Amino acid sequence: MMRSLVLGVTDRTVPRRLITDTKAGRAVAHRFVAGDRLEEAGAVGKSLNDSGLKVSLDYLGEHVTSAEEADSATASYVDCIRHIGENDLDANVSIKLTQLGMGFDDDVAAKNLDLIASEALAVGTTVTVDMEESAHTEMTISLYERAQTTHGNLGIAIQAYLHRSVDDVERLLPLGGHIRLCKGAYAEPPELALQSGSAVDDAFDRLTEILMESTEVKPAIASHHDARIDFALDKARSRSAPWEFQMLYGVRRDRQIELAELGHDMRVYVPYGEAWYPYLTRRMAERPANMSFFLRALVGK
Repeated sequence: MMRSLVLGVTDRTVPRRLITDTKAGRAVAHRFVAGDRLEEAGAVGKSLNDSGLKVSLDYLGEHVTSAEEADSATASYVDCIRHIGENDLDANVSIKLTQLGMGFDDDVAAKNLDLIASEALAVGTTVTVDMEESAHTEMTISLYERAQTTHGNLGIAIQAYLHRSVDDVERLLPLGGHIRLCKGAYAEPPELALQSGSAVDDAFDRLTEILMESTEVKPAIASHHDARIDFALDKARSRSAPWEFQMLYGVRRDRQIELAELGHDMRVYVPYGEAWYPYLTRRMAERPANMSFFLRALVGK
C-alpha cells in the first residue's frame, strides 16, 4: 500500500517539480545518485573500492522510444565499461533492457545487450540485467537467456514479490551467472505480486534458500533488512561457492562496511546520470526511512 501511494503521488506534476526543480530535492537525489556524469560515478566507485566494497554502476534511464536513444544509452554503457577497465575498478554494470530498446524493438535490445556483454567480457567484468515492471518480465528473461548462453558473463535480477519468481529461478539456475535477489520496487496488482510485507519477506527467504543451495549460480542477496541479512548468513554457512550481498548507494553505509569487514563480499549499486527521478521515487517507496529523509531535507531539518 505504501509503495503504491508513494509512486502514485510522486508521478504527479507538482511533486515531481518539487523534487527535480528545488535545491533540496536535488540534494536528496545526490544521497542516492553518484552524479550526472560517468567521471563522478567512477570517483564514487573508486572510493567505495578503497573501503573494501565492490560496485555495480548503473547509467540511469528506461523506456526509450527510438533506436537512436537505445544506441546512445548503449554507447554510454560501453564508455562505462571501458572506464572500469582503464581505471581497474572492482565493478560491473547494471542495465535496464527498456533503455536498450526492449518494448518497442526487442531485436534492437538484443543487439545492444550483445554489444554490452561483449565489451564487459573484454575487460573481465559482468553485466547484471535489472528486472522492470511485470509486463516486461518474460521478455527480459528471454533476452537474458540468449545473451547468457552466448557470452556467459551475465546475471539477472529477480523480484521476490512476484508470484512467478520461484519458477523463474528454477528456469534460470542452469544458465549459471549470478542472480540478484531483491524484493521488488514497482506497484503490481495482487494477481501478479504479493502485497503484504511479511509475505514478501517469506518469499525472499525462500528464494534465498534456493539460491544458496545451488552450485550453478552466484547468489547476490540485495537487501538492507537485518532479518533478511541474518537469514542469508545462516543459509550460507554450508556454502563453499562464492556469493555476495548487495546494497544501494546511500543506504546503510555503516552496515555495508561492517559486513565487508567481516569478510563478506559486498557490492554497492551506484546509479548515475540525469534521468534520476524514477529511480529516486522507487527508493522512497521502498523504505519509509528514505521518505522521512527526503521530507526533512525539503523543510531544512
